[in-house]
Amino acid sequence: MDHNDSVSDHIGGMVKRFYKAAQKNYKPVLMLCYDLLMLTAAFLLAMTIRFNGAGLVSEPAMALCLGMTLVSSSFIFLRLGLYRTVIRYMGQQAIVAVLQGVTASAVVLAVASYLTYAGVPRSVPVIYWCFALITVGGSRWLVRIYYQMALEIHKTRVAIYGAGTAGLQLYKGLIHGEMYKTVAFFDDNASKQNTLIDGVLVYSPANILDVIAERDISEVLLAMPGVPKRRRREITRSLRERGIVVKVIPGMEELVDSAGRVSDVSQIYENILGRAPVEPQKKLVSASIADKVVLVTGAGGSIGSELCRQIIHWGPAKLIMLEASEFSLYQIERELRQQQLDENLSVEVTPLLGDVRNRARVAEIIQSFNVHTIYHAAAYKHVPLVEQNVVVGAENNVLGTLSVLEAAEASGVEQFVLVSTDKAVRPTNVMGATKRLAELICQDFGRRFGRTRVCMVRFGNVLGSSGSVIPLFTDQINAGGPVTVTHPKVTRFFMTIPEAAQLVLQAGSMGRKGEVFVLDMGEPVRILDIARRLIQIMGHTVRDEANPDGDIEIQISGLRPGEKLYEELLLGDKVAGTDHPSIMRAEEERLPGKQLQAFISELKDACVRQDAESVHRLLVKSVKDYSPKQPLVDTVWCQSTGAVDGVAQLAAIAESGEGAEVKRLPISGRSRVRQRTTGEMPEV
Repeated sequence: MDHNDSVSDHIGGMVKRFYKAAQKNYKPVLMLCYDLLMLTAAFLLAMTIRFNGAGLVSEPAMALCLGMTLVSSSFIFLRLGLYRTVIRYMGQQAIVAVLQGVTASAVVLAVASYLTYAGVPRSVPVIYWCFALITVGGSRWLVRIYYQMALEIHKTRVAIYGAGTAGLQLYKGLIHGEMYKTVAFFDDNASKQNTLIDGVLVYSPANILDVIAERDISEVLLAMPGVPKRRRREITRSLRERGIVVKVIPGMEELVDSAGRVSDVSQIYENILGRAPVEPQKKLVSASIADKVVLVTGAGGSIGSELCRQIIHWGPAKLIMLEASEFSLYQIERELRQQQLDENLSVEVTPLLGDVRNRARVAEIIQSFNVHTIYHAAAYKHVPLVEQNVVVGAENNVLGTLSVLEAAEASGVEQFVLVSTDKAVRPTNVMGATKRLAELICQDFGRRFGRTRVCMVRFGNVLGSSGSVIPLFTDQINAGGPVTVTHPKVTRFFMTIPEAAQLVLQAGSMGRKGEVFVLDMGEPVRILDIARRLIQIMGHTVRDEANPDGDIEIQISGLRPGEKLYEELLLGDKVAGTDHPSIMRAEEERLPGKQLQAFISELKDACVRQDAESVHRLLVKSVKDYSPKQPLVDTVWCQSTGAVDGVAQLAAIAESGEGAEVKRLPISGRSRVRQRTTGEMPEV
């Protein structure tokens, strides 16, 4: 009895695993159906050959025999794992499993014929075995060949520099990959040159340019971990000077030895912050999300996408994602679908294409879905680009915010949260000025209207966001250096992307009438220290006067036009605590309503006329402490007026070497800074 129970439990567990796999992926079901169809066809063909087309499955016993064979074969195939194998990577073990399964199926056919008195001739199981092996096994092999041929077309053609152990390990790994195809080896050792490795020729590096051109090679992978780093740098530099793309690949031993570094990389953000990440308070997060319809604008951006990832964990009735970029919207929708499958979540996610400047579209969305909470993350944030596209930057960052706010107020939305930036504080560039004007609009709405609770969240630099310092330095280190830092004393406040998103979600439940919320991010961090730390974490040493044999050099490039040595998060001294110990609330100076409305009216007219000069002038008038020293550098305006190109003007300002005056001020016991600078500040 116990044995029967264990067999029953084993079969039941096997069926459950198959059912769960089928829920996530329909391919196993299709494969099983195909195999059963092929087994049936193999049986019919075997009977046809044996009886010359006469006496096919017409007797009940014959049909019962076939049914028993198919059912038993299903369990045998499941037990052998035929539906867990990824066909494109099918190897020897999978081939053996198919052979075992088909053989067992033929044996079952013979046994079933005996038990049911079907009278199947003894030659039929043998013929059946041949056809079943061809249809079940052969079809899988054909699919594998098709995938390999399709992948070969799209693979990047590469050469491996180094025909030693590391090069061979890399070659074997690339064979099963989907990105690279090895078409040549290079090696300094003359004894290895002109030899073949699995049919791939080893060339002398002296002929590298000719071979690359002849074999249409896109990249060279340097696999020489045993060679001193100085020699590797020489090879890398020599190849790159010839315009060849080079990637340095560590050996297997180096990867194993650096396991500690890999875990260290996962903690790099905390190391850079100099503090533990701020934990969210669940009641603050859920207050504006649970059982509510939530709209995120700019859902495909760094912050917007992270908001979406976190929101689906807090039980919203529905998540609406509004995004102007089709590709970004597709990416985040696909990611969230997979996230819900992986984490067993069931939130209705609706992706919508649209521009926040189109008020009719925004209003229709809010009313149609009865939105309760809006997180407005849509904005142009790349400082140099906004500086050179003044009108569009103002339209999107200022008028886009106004459009969403007006639609929210008209529809009775409960909560509106603006995602802002520390560059809105005493801005030195167009992007910061547009975000500050957007804040002023939110403050005005929060004071004048009561249906929608309005607040703003101001960030420091977000680690890992697009255009942030970590990806930039990582790319420079991977390229062999140098890592460029503008000034040895430049510091920034930092927060992680999850912290930024959690700050937005928590502020929504605390905001009422246009308050600004900021995260207490501890002490600012020196950018130079980040560069040094990253170089060490990625397994290199810093090359400087103290260590001339180091791997990566750090170069001081000089402050860019308008770049601040220090950032600040608050404009005034009216700072208060909140329900969260690490989140501060600030009451800041507002513009009189009539004056603000007059500015907005003029701004709309200037944008309609595409008058970059008027837009720039209005930003200076409306945003206190915004007094740019550099001239207007809008690219289209410069082109139409015959002025010097904007980029050239910025370069000329940089050459003038204007600096920054820095003064530290204490505010509410927290370190803060105030400065007067010139020009524009490209985002770190």
